Amino acid sequence: MTVTTGPAPGSPGRRNQSSSLRRALTVLEHIRDHAGTGRGISLTRLAEELGINKSTVLRLTTPLMEADLLVRDRETGWFRLGHGTLRLGQAYLSSLDLRTVATEPLRLLQHAVGETCHLVVYEPPDVVYIDKVENETNVRMASRVGSRVPAYRTAVGKAILAWLGEEEFRVVVAAGMPPVTPHTTTDPQRLRAELARVRREGYAIDDRENEPEVRCVAAPVFDHTDAAVGAVSVSGLTTRMTPARVREVGPMVVRTGLEISHVLGSPRARDNNGNSSGN
Repeated sequence: MTVTTGPAPGSPGRRNQSSSLRRALTVLEHIRDHAGTGRGISLTRLAEELGINKSTVLRLTTPLMEADLLVRDRETGWFRLGHGTLRLGQAYLSSLDLRTVATEPLRLLQHAVGETCHLVVYEPPDVVYIDKVENETNVRMASRVGSRVPAYRTAVGKAILAWLGEEEFRVVVAAGMPPVTPHTTTDPQRLRAELARVRREGYAIDDRENEPEVRCVAAPVFDHTDAAVGAVSVSGLTTRMTPARVREVGPMVVRTGLEISHVLGSPRARDNNGNSSGN
């Protein structure tokens, strides 16, 4: 006797189920994109914007509501995200570790640029290096995992500071801005102007400010609250990291930062085209 438990792999039934799942996920994502309004989205608008009829929308949303991923307002009939999405989000966030998330993007960035790449977090008024990927054929950088460096004189520090508030800026300035090379920024107003440039261009530059013969390019990493929680960077000797090379590498570093931010749940990471979106 043959027992049949469902459509065979590759059968029309299986394909139809897969298609319905994809369409249901499209509906869920579209409602998610309207979550910022607080009201959700109406059935009519949902059907029009997705190009499907209302009966299909209702069919696709039924299992999503049963799983508490969607709710429908009893008075208006509008759809919005359900508390089941919060449980999923909390479970996802609890499993995240910045260093683990960044490992592969950092390795790919290093392979692409051929220079030393870093991952840091911010511990005011310093940055702390938590990962480093080197090209063994090049001169090794003095940085090491676990070391701390004042944020004001590093590209990674400025990449983070550019997206923090005035209070954090004052903390860094109050800690002191002594020079360590002839090129170190020691004027708070000059640092403020540089942070404004970082916000415009998406990446920060350390032009021999921390080490006399090293240039560094860095971009921020954002978490699910859209806060700058870290930064990634590319560092190299000035003979290789020329100003022209910096301009080439900058957008690559930004894309890597956004890729990591996407996994961490940052909304700005949806603009993953080399330009940092945001305020």
